[in-house]
Amino acid sequence: MAAFKEGIGVEAEKIEFVGSLGHTLSARLHEPNGGSAGAYALFAHCFTCSKDILAATRIARGVSERGIGVLRFDFTGLGQSEGEFAQTTFSSNVGDLLAAADWLRQNRSAPALLVGHSLGGAAVLFSASKIAACKAVATIGAPAEPEHVMRLIGPAASSIEETGQAEVSIGGRPFMLGKALLDDLREQDARNVIGSLRRALMIFHSPVDTIVGIDHAAQIFGWAKHPKSFVSLGSADHLLSKPEDAAFVSDMLAAWAGRAMA
Repeated sequence: MAAFKEGIGVEAEKIEFVGSLGHTLSARLHEPNGGSAGAYALFAHCFTCSKDILAATRIARGVSERGIGVLRFDFTGLGQSEGEFAQTTFSSNVGDLLAAADWLRQNRSAPALLVGHSLGGAAVLFSASKIAACKAVATIGAPAEPEHVMRLIGPAASSIEETGQAEVSIGGRPFMLGKALLDDLREQDARNVIGSLRRALMIFHSPVDTIVGIDHAAQIFGWAKHPKSFVSLGSADHLLSKPEDAAFVSDMLAAWAGRAMA
């Protein structure tokens, strides 16, 4: 593998590829100046977010400036990607990640690092074993169990069960969710997946996260086998809305990944 090197990140390149449900997904590829990345990473955004959330953009840019190319993309039905969000599931998100990994394999180099924020963190944990080139996984504010998303859905879950889908307000924005998502979330066996990860793991989590509590980080750490590491994000909020928090993650992530992927 090529050596890692510092560089000045360039403007992200617009990328498109076909996702797990057959829709065109929108992505951005960050590469070091000159495009000579020592390795490539995938970034999976949080539930109902998009690739353009500030944390994703800042971390991808920061990591690329340290020699690691980063592809961030919108899951099916979110952001600028095609498809209906109500038709997606946690498993389709994992499928989208595999499609993104395949694009990198064909056009640059297969991703050696997977990074996921919130539910995206759970998705990268479930994707790692399906990507042979993956050597390291990092989660940011991730739930131990994908089913934690049910907490965000709340009472609307009963309506979804009865009618097949219902509109739910998440973060003040309306989203149509389908019953397939709920069924799929309940079927996931996170303990077994994390316990058999066989990749270096870095867990980033804030002890004051009010969306996904710090106990989730402890659970993931407990289930995982070594090599594993934990980094506290101090007073950071769940979305890493402060630039300095995203910068801290990108600094720590790049330094750790350079060794974990060697």
